[in-house]
Amino acid sequence: MKTSGDLWAILLAAGEGTRFGGLKHDADLEGHPLWIHGERALRAASVDEVVIVGDVPGGVAGGLRRRDSVASGLEHVPSGVDFVLVHDAARPLAAPTLIERVIDRLRVGDVAGVIPAIPIRDTVKQTDGDVVTETMDRSSLVAVQTPQGFVLSVLRKAHAAVDGDATDDSVLVEALGERVVTVPGDPENLKITYPEDLDLARLLRSGGHG
Repeated sequence: MKTSGDLWAILLAAGEGTRFGGLKHDADLEGHPLWIHGERALRAASVDEVVIVGDVPGGVAGGLRRRDSVASGLEHVPSGVDFVLVHDAARPLAAPTLIERVIDRLRVGDVAGVIPAIPIRDTVKQTDGDVVTETMDRSSLVAVQTPQGFVLSVLRKAHAAVDGDATDDSVLVEALGERVVTVPGDPENLKITYPEDLDLARLLRSGGHG
């Protein structure tokens, strides 16, 4: 495949949506499925090409697990590309400005990965069943989002070398001992997990403040 540009993105639209009750990447938001919103945001930022993973027009086949779908997308990214973003179609409100924040930090060239993160506002407790065993220090905890950006060669190596499942790709890169840093995320970049999340996304897109 001919390389076009040095930064590509993988958009994941292959999940089964078990908790959502259906294929959430196909759920309607302002007349378009969620994955379309993700693709448009990536293309509005300085992303050269987008590989869509999932049973959607122009998409490539996904896998059983999230990391398998990412691996499938990586197979369609040319080796001449330097950087890759991995984004979830379940985050349709990711703004191009957020994506550019990830890209700008990644291009500094001193890290293997960049992830958007937001502070945890609630008190976090560790439990054993229904028994509280510890109250965590939330000052050092963050909630992470996508898109996440990586040096392509490092992400390929992480997928090849690290076994087991992973909730995001930074887990795999961290397991190699590579440096991953955060940039400010966006509280409105919510993940659609349950049907009520889609209602909130619609409210946010309409400018409502319910």
